[in-house]
Amino acid sequence: MGEAARNKGVSKAEWLSHALDVLAAEGVQGVRIERLARDLGIAKAGFYWHFRDRNDLLQGILDYWALEFTAVVTKDSDLHEAAAERRLLGAMTKILEDDLAKYDLAIRDWAMRDANAAATLQLVVQSRLDFAREIFSELGFRGRQLEMRTRLFVCYHSWELAMFDDLSMDERRKMLRLRHKLLLSK
Repeated sequence: MGEAARNKGVSKAEWLSHALDVLAAEGVQGVRIERLARDLGIAKAGFYWHFRDRNDLLQGILDYWALEFTAVVTKDSDLHEAAAERRLLGAMTKILEDDLAKYDLAIRDWAMRDANAAATLQLVVQSRLDFAREIFSELGFRGRQLEMRTRLFVCYHSWELAMFDDLSMDERRKMLRLRHKLLLSK
């Protein structure tokens, strides 16, 4: 970054966004204050405007991920006002177009070794399940059909990119439309 970037400061969201990128690339051990400050082109002291310490940063990463990569869908008022079929398609589209699952694998990896990350992951997964379950319930599914669609939706949309990185965005959009029809079929 140039001198202008050094002087402008870095927002809390910028710290968290960059920390998520580092987490995805290197794991939680790569998320270090000095490294983030250097990458962002600012003095380490700038970190302390937003965070008390590294633990505060790590909690911030989890909260930011939960908000910006799940609640952005599950709490979206426009989606909640739509009919269930449109809400399902809207959520699927938003997840794909905004790449909302891009940090799921890194968070899951972190959660395997950290109780706090595991607790946040569990809450996020439950939120995703509740959101999908409500949609499929409104569509008339019950019992195993309801649970299968709910879990299939959450699993696929959390793992699609990690498992199937060979598809172009155009092909992903075509598959999304087919998947939408499949999930709605009785």
